[in-house]
Amino acid sequence: MAWPDPRATMSRNPVGTAPQSDAAYDAGLRTYMLKVYNYMASGVLLTGIVAMLFASSGMAAEIMFGGGPLKWVIILSPLAIVFAMSFGQNKFSTMTLQAMFWGFATLMGLSMSTIFLVYTGASIAQTFFATSAAFLGLSLYGYTTKKDLSGWGSFLIMGVIGLLVAMVINIFLQSTMMHFVISAVGVLIFAGLTAYDTQRIKNMYSYVAGTDMVGKVIIMSALSLYLDFINMFQFLLSFMGSQD
Repeated sequence: MAWPDPRATMSRNPVGTAPQSDAAYDAGLRTYMLKVYNYMASGVLLTGIVAMLFASSGMAAEIMFGGGPLKWVIILSPLAIVFAMSFGQNKFSTMTLQAMFWGFATLMGLSMSTIFLVYTGASIAQTFFATSAAFLGLSLYGYTTKKDLSGWGSFLIMGVIGLLVAMVINIFLQSTMMHFVISAVGVLIFAGLTAYDTQRIKNMYSYVAGTDMVGKVIIMSALSLYLDFINMFQFLLSFMGSQD
């Protein structure tokens, strides 16, 4: 969610670039969106593989449940990378952002390895497929709808902030009911963000088509959709996950 919302009044073509035919624009848009989804899906796949391998190695149980400093390095380092990518995207090269994205997906795999120690493999798989189906439907809606979803942005971001505050509070309260409410609200918020981000990413192509910024936008867009998917998966797992 690092990029600003596109404005409908802006031209399809950046200043100084030659006009494109509708066919050329549509072909370029399809290629652009396909690259975004490929990066996003590859990142999710990498995270899953790393999580399974780390959990099966026995190191995840030792480190993540051991309470040592390495646990917090693994948990907090993905957040640090997201902030670095978001605030430094204009300074970093495309290749640097790519490396940071793959590093982020790897560290997320280490951080999420604990789900394989808590939940059954069958329930994780069921939740993953349910999340995938929901994500595809919501993203398709965001891509095809003629309704302007830009007004959702502020509301959804405020929801994310409120969700984080509630999660911190519940660390101390340890309320089962509050955990249930947080999970339900989290699913709804990131469902909305999936549709919102998809439309925003689609419209962003109008700004970057034919410029050297397109590579960076693809990576940052993939990061946004990755975060939507992973967060929706984790909140759904609270409902659908069966513990060992």
